[in-house]
Amino acid sequence: MQATRTTQIEQAADVCAKTLMNRGVVHIHDTGHLVSAELIGRAGGLLAFSRLNLSMNIDNPNKYRATQPNPNGPQLGFIPFALRASNVRPGDVLIIGSVSGRTAPQVELALQARQMGVTTIALTAVAHSSQLMSEHPSGKRLFEVVDLVLDHPTEYGDAMLEVPGVEHRVIPSSGILAAVMLWTVVAGIIERMVAAGMPPTVYRSVNLPGGADSVKAVEQQYAERGY
Repeated sequence: MQATRTTQIEQAADVCAKTLMNRGVVHIHDTGHLVSAELIGRAGGLLAFSRLNLSMNIDNPNKYRATQPNPNGPQLGFIPFALRASNVRPGDVLIIGSVSGRTAPQVELALQARQMGVTTIALTAVAHSSQLMSEHPSGKRLFEVVDLVLDHPTEYGDAMLEVPGVEHRVIPSSGILAAVMLWTVVAGIIERMVAAGMPPTVYRSVNLPGGADSVKAVEQQYAERGY
């Protein structure tokens, strides 16, 4: 891992550890790849990590309109409302995972969260994202609008293996690389909190003897002390 990425990980661990010791929460919003489930509720993981999912379903099909671009552009007005309705609070951390970093909702989410006083961290691939056009009205990509960037070394196009006889490269690297970076951040968080005399609440495997009772106990502990 390059020195710049090591620095990014250390910065993210510092910010997250300080947030948790102040009884804040680290929220993770991912666009549907590995990280959307990898860090939540896992043995050895932190209870203070919370998944943030945003969705708004509108059922209004029309075949003619489906062929035409929306003259109003991307509809992003629901995002400020969704943030206010969620458990995200000023002083929290929001990690937004997007390999491309170009999608309008994720960029808008970062902008709105920062405006709320939330520290935003992009988990993205700058080498890939920097060659793509943003879909957000600002023209900016995720890595350009956040407080910190966790840049995983995914190449342009994401897939990494060339197989003779297959037109395009295969096997995406982004999910694995993103998960490795985030678990490294978690390790840094734990080290910092232990050093400060505030070891965080960590899940024990539910599959070990007494595992179900252990999970209930640590969930109660986290609910009471907030870290």
